[in-house]
Amino acid sequence: MSGPQSHDSSPSPASAPGPWWQTGAARVGAIAAVPLLGLVNDRLGGVALLVALVLLWWRNPWPRAGRIVATVAAMALLGAVLPDQPRDTPGRAANAGAVKPPAGPGGSPTSRATPEATMPALPDFTGDSLDLAFPKSRRKGFTVLQHDASDQGREVTGRSLWKVCFQVTGGSPEEPIVDFGVVRREEPCPAAEGRTVPWPKMPDVVGLTWHAAVPKVTAAGVPEEDVRAEAAYLNDRLPEEGEYEDWRVCRQDPASGDPLTDDVYSVRLALSSPAHGCPAPDRGRDAYLPDRDDDGDPDYLDPYPRDRNRTRLFPNGIPDATSGSSGDGDGDGWHLCRHTRWC
Repeated sequence: MSGPQSHDSSPSPASAPGPWWQTGAARVGAIAAVPLLGLVNDRLGGVALLVALVLLWWRNPWPRAGRIVATVAAMALLGAVLPDQPRDTPGRAANAGAVKPPAGPGGSPTSRATPEATMPALPDFTGDSLDLAFPKSRRKGFTVLQHDASDQGREVTGRSLWKVCFQVTGGSPEEPIVDFGVVRREEPCPAAEGRTVPWPKMPDVVGLTWHAAVPKVTAAGVPEEDVRAEAAYLNDRLPEEGEYEDWRVCRQDPASGDPLTDDVYSVRLALSSPAHGCPAPDRGRDAYLPDRDDDGDPDYLDPYPRDRNRTRLFPNGIPDATSGSSGDGDGDGWHLCRHTRWC
């Protein structure tokens, strides 16, 4: 006889209710919360969408098609409530400003440039030797050109012989170019490209004393050691240096107004004592002071103006030039006074 059978009244696992978050109401509520939280904050909406997707797909007895439809609906609801993304966010605007090309004349943007693409800096080489400017410019990355800055159009050869008067840069940051306008080192720079070399002019110093003339000549660029004095008369002679300060200039070479080029190696000033004045212009350089005894000494320097046998060099008379003569006066042989004009 069979005993009473016991029946387990607990529900089967298949029909046992799951946790509350796995109920259909919880899943539907999670989907409904997606747009609501998305209206509050886009990040909260994204978190709600993630939770809803987990509830839809984890241990959900819904058919697969229903879960797909619910997923699409949740995503569409979130997208419908999210605000439109602005075209230029602050981050994008900052990045755009970092690479914005500089504005050119009139406000129009110029070509795109970065700090690495700017033109390299170049020192001012005006007045320096081309032999110095050339290698320094090359080291800066420049292609170096050179040309005669004067109106003579000379070929520039031997960089150490030329100096920089003008420099112009150009080209591009990747291929910079510098063009040097140069003249010979001893020449002054023209006022502008292609102009005449402005050599200084010889001043007019005729009639001035040596003391007054020299500063005017040196002010024109002539070194003082290149200013030379000479006697204006062929038979005159200058006193010791420093003793003709009051002698006056009768002639000058170069003439007044002539350019003092590098071919002028010295300036010559012909001087005359204040006691005699200058030679007449028509006599030129062949002027002589009076010499009554014709011994070569001008009368004002001759201690014996009427004795042609005695001069400044031979105050006791010009010696007998006869070789081996004892001076017995026999008159034989060659004699200085008989055979020259000195006596």
